[in-house]
Amino acid sequence: MSFPKMIKVRQHFSGPRVENIEAAVAEQLGGIGIGRSITPGTRVALTAGSRGIANIALILRSAVRVLKQMGAAPFIVPAMGSHGGATAEGQLEVLHSLGVTEEYCEAPILSSMEVVRIGQTPDGMPVHVDKHAYEADAVILVGRIKLHTDFKSPISIESGLMKMAAIGLGKHKQALLVHTYGVQGIRDMMPEVAKIVLQQVNVLCGLAIVENAFEQTALIEAVPASMIQQREAELLQWSATLFPKLPVEDIDVLLVDEIGKNYSGTGMDTNIIGRIRILGIEEPQSPRIKYIIASDLSEASHGNALGIGLADLTTKRLFDKIDLQSMNENVVTSTFLHRAMIPIIMPSDKEALTGALRATWGTPEEQARIVRIPNTLQLEYLYVSESLLPEIAGLPNVEIIGQAEEMSFDADGYLAKTDFAHAAV
Repeated sequence: MSFPKMIKVRQHFSGPRVENIEAAVAEQLGGIGIGRSITPGTRVALTAGSRGIANIALILRSAVRVLKQMGAAPFIVPAMGSHGGATAEGQLEVLHSLGVTEEYCEAPILSSMEVVRIGQTPDGMPVHVDKHAYEADAVILVGRIKLHTDFKSPISIESGLMKMAAIGLGKHKQALLVHTYGVQGIRDMMPEVAKIVLQQVNVLCGLAIVENAFEQTALIEAVPASMIQQREAELLQWSATLFPKLPVEDIDVLLVDEIGKNYSGTGMDTNIIGRIRILGIEEPQSPRIKYIIASDLSEASHGNALGIGLADLTTKRLFDKIDLQSMNENVVTSTFLHRAMIPIIMPSDKEALTGALRATWGTPEEQARIVRIPNTLQLEYLYVSESLLPEIAGLPNVEIIGQAEEMSFDADGYLAKTDFAHAAV
């Protein structure tokens, strides 16, 4: 089978960028007056999640330094539900892979799966909080606000500070309780759990992070605890305007070089690929992708290939990297089992692409609409097949920056590695 030639293109997104992270954190934390609540030795817990948030280690270190200047004794707690295999050691390993270490952040990291029950929601769901955070004098919620990959919220509370308070700080126990109810749990019950946490725990503030389409920090804002729900809803709407997307909506084959938890909680962002695959939830109307190939798994995922079930084909290379215990713990906790179902396993990218094109039903290979991306988080540079050029040539935000070239495979049949921003396909 012959494959179509590919052309590198660049998408131009717009959006602000925080140039000085340390200065922004200092200004925000100093500007809302939390220093009045801090006396010498006040123990303040900072939350650190499992997502690949841009500059997260620097943001945490900056917050640590500000708190120390105020006289506090800050420390960091992993706040990631069941991630990291639902173990204290695994969650610490996840933080280390993100650059969040005691040495760099200049603060202790206290990792434990122990929780304390602090109350219950009006519907009777028990509410738990990380033991170290509960025993601290105060807590600062640090998290990124963005569209969730499982649902759309009528109150605009999706992935952000409220989720960090409810499921992040609630550890594996709270994640199990919330996810027991599927989408209803994380969409409707999660905010109620977060409200109890905000009522019962001394949360000084939230440190909200919003990113632009280039995976750069667009905003850092300290939000008083009493304003977290309202402000988060506002920031979610703004975040949505910065969200990246693929340049076309109808695609025969989407080649994803890497999936992983550092790119999205679902391995591949469902908002990008147009697939949710949750029982009873309607699939998005766009983009319309016939087949998705997941080529490899990121090292930062530590074998957790949750999201592989969103693909139609994968490779032996990716399959061999799966840590079933880590992935299964995460997916069973979520209850969204389809997302960890193993798709067709092919010996290489070349075999996977051949299989996908074979199933496009009457579309000649040279006319196939193929898009290749590094992952679903970084969409500035990508490759498209020649057949897509007439469609994207007139788009104001797309620049054609390469010549049509044959796909290059190594001796094992895998696509040649590329950094997308500079190398050829």
